[in-house]
Amino acid sequence: MKPLVPGATIGVLGGGQLGRMLAVTARQMGYRIVVLDPSSRCPTAQVSDGVVVGALDDVDCAKHLARQVDVITLDTEHVPAELLAELETIVPVRPGAAVLRTIQDRLVQKQFLDRIGLPQAAWAPAGNAGELDAALARLGRPAILKVRRAGYDGKGQVRIDETDDAATQLAKLRGEPAVVEELVRYVREISVVLARGLDGSHRIYPIAENVHRRHVLHTTRAPAPMSEPQRARAEAIAVTVADSLAHVGVMAVELFELADARLLVNEIAPRTHNSGHYTYGACATSQFEQHVRAICGLPLGDPRATTGAVMINLIGDLWAAGSPAWHHVLSRPDAHLHLYGKDMPAPGRKMGHVLLLDDDTDRALAGADALIAQLTLRA
Repeated sequence: MKPLVPGATIGVLGGGQLGRMLAVTARQMGYRIVVLDPSSRCPTAQVSDGVVVGALDDVDCAKHLARQVDVITLDTEHVPAELLAELETIVPVRPGAAVLRTIQDRLVQKQFLDRIGLPQAAWAPAGNAGELDAALARLGRPAILKVRRAGYDGKGQVRIDETDDAATQLAKLRGEPAVVEELVRYVREISVVLARGLDGSHRIYPIAENVHRRHVLHTTRAPAPMSEPQRARAEAIAVTVADSLAHVGVMAVELFELADARLLVNEIAPRTHNSGHYTYGACATSQFEQHVRAICGLPLGDPRATTGAVMINLIGDLWAAGSPAWHHVLSRPDAHLHLYGKDMPAPGRKMGHVLLLDDDTDRALAGADALIAQLTLRA
C-alpha cells in the first residue's frame, strides 16, 4: 500500500488529550485532522481542521467522519469494535477492529495472554456470585474484582479482603460482567511503549517506571533503572503482544515487576499512552509522531532518548482554590508545561502534565513532587 504523505487527512475517534497531542504533531508534519467527539470544544477539536459532533458509538457520525479522511485512528480503546468493523469497509482503521475486540474486554484480553503464553496475575471469571465464590476459593484473598469493560484509572474495580462479603462487593459493580485477579505484591510498575509499523517493524522506547496515586498515574521516569537482561525480557513481552495482535501504531504494555524479578502483564493499551508523554520532549521521535508514521505507512522514527526525564501529571485537584501558580513551572528551564485545554477541572481528572528534563532522574523525581506543592501556593 502507498504511504499516506503530508496533505492526507487523519480521522481521530475521541477528542481527549491523546488526540490533541497527536493532532498538534500531525499538523506540524503537514497532515489534516478531523475528530469525532460529543463536544465541539473537546481538547482535540481545538487544534483540528474539522469536527464531527457525536457519540463514539454513533455509527452514522463515525461513517460521516470516515468519508472525509484517509485513515482513522483512536484516542481511546473504548470505541466499540463493531463500529470499527463497519468503518473498515470505508477507510483503513489503525488499530483495527480485531485489536479492539481482544483488548477492550478484560476476559478476552486475559484469554489472549494465556493463549500466547505470557505471564499475568492468576485470574478467573466472576460474572455472578457463584463464579466469584469459586474464583476466591482458588485464588485466595485479598483479590481484586474488575469490570470486564470500560474500567480505567481504578474505576470499575473493588478489593475483596478477608472479612469482606463477596456478594456485597460484587453488587458494587451493578451487574457488570467482571473478572477477579489475585492481589499481586509487586515491587514497581513499568511500561514498555513501542510502535509497530505496517511492515511489522518495531521501535521501542526506553522503559518507563510509573508511580500511581489513588489509581491515577502520578509520575513516570525514563529510562527506568534496570538491568540489561530485565530490559530485554520486558521488551520481548511487549513485542510478542504487538506481533500477536498484528497491531499498527503505538502501544503500551504495562508490567508488574515482582521481588524475584518476574514480570507480569497488567494491561495493554493499543494507543499512545500517558506513560509515554516523556517522549514528547525527551526522545528523538515522540510517541505521537511515531503513531502518525505507523498509521500512515511511513518508516518509523528513532525512539532513542536524548535526555533522562520525569513526567508528572497535573490532576484537577490542583485547581481547588483557583488556577495553579504557573510561574513556578515557567521559571524553570528544565520544565515543560503541557495543558490539555479542558474547561472544567475536577478531582482525579487529568488536566495536563509537566515534563522535567534531567539525566539525574532521582533528582527530577524529587523536583517533580516539590513542584506540585509549589503549584498550590497562590502567592
